[in-house]
Amino acid sequence: MSLPTTGREWHLTERPEGWPDPEKNFALREAPVTEPGEGEVLVKNLYLSVDPYMRGRMSAAKSYAEPYKLNKPMLGAAVGRVLASGAEGFSEGDHVLHFFGWREYATFDARSAVKVDPEAAPLTTYLGVLGMPGLTAYAGLLRVAGFKEGDAVFVSGAAGAVGSEVGQIARLKGASRVVGSAGSDEKVKLLTEEYGFDAAFNYKNGPVKDQLKEAAPDGIDVYFDNVGGEHLEAAISAMNLHGRIAVCGMISQYNATEPTPAPRNLAQIIAKRFRVEGFLVGDHYDLQPQFVEEVSAWVRSGELKYNETKAEGIENTLDAFLGMLRGENTGKMLVALPD
Repeated sequence: MSLPTTGREWHLTERPEGWPDPEKNFALREAPVTEPGEGEVLVKNLYLSVDPYMRGRMSAAKSYAEPYKLNKPMLGAAVGRVLASGAEGFSEGDHVLHFFGWREYATFDARSAVKVDPEAAPLTTYLGVLGMPGLTAYAGLLRVAGFKEGDAVFVSGAAGAVGSEVGQIARLKGASRVVGSAGSDEKVKLLTEEYGFDAAFNYKNGPVKDQLKEAAPDGIDVYFDNVGGEHLEAAISAMNLHGRIAVCGMISQYNATEPTPAPRNLAQIIAKRFRVEGFLVGDHYDLQPQFVEEVSAWVRSGELKYNETKAEGIENTLDAFLGMLRGENTGKMLVALPD
């Protein structure tokens, strides 16, 4: 089989200020494809992941993840098929999970790849429900927030890849009540009718504080925060004594050009004696075997459901990313590349 000599890849050409500008900040460029050397694999990407944290990597500001380099291929999770291998343990035709996405082909050190089995689960699940978003949900709820049976749980951004799994795990683990917020009436219906949330609301329909009070009249014990801002303030007001807040993301602030006001009710932390903790999934990979075993069983049995939103073609990767930031996806946002 002849190997490809060129492929397309996305480059960051200028760091965005505020909302990313597709014409100004990015370029889709043709690049040479190199054959693998010793210890390397050449992979044809089949599915690319776009995730909220990537917006932070477009900035030069110091953070937990290294900024993307200008005029270099961007990085992200992907699943692909090995076209050629110079590495022991990897053969042509193997499917692998890696972090050289945002491109059609990637040649890299095989130690950065993990083999996945398309017979055990659909390839896309390794980027979503059984991948990094799923582990984020699992570790954030069970370890960081210290969920206990009988807790009342509120999840913001609950129709996304992480939030939808948080709510379902809480339900399966015996939550007394699971409440979610989403950005459309259609997603609200999905949360209650498909994912089994006890109540959900469209945050665009009125103040979050008022809608949360109606959905959780007895308060909440755990808040899983994907949004920040008004949602965090509302959760603090609804928090019961000795509650826990796991801060996963603050997507409402990622494209802000001015400082956003912090919640105005932080003093309640003292009176209610609750805990607020931010976390990164990378600190919890020791849970991976336990997570995969437990969650894959729920997926196979149909007890835990998931949705995916797919864009088609490398040229639509940026549109998929921006659409995800706008909340246009239901479940995991992916880009499918032709095989």
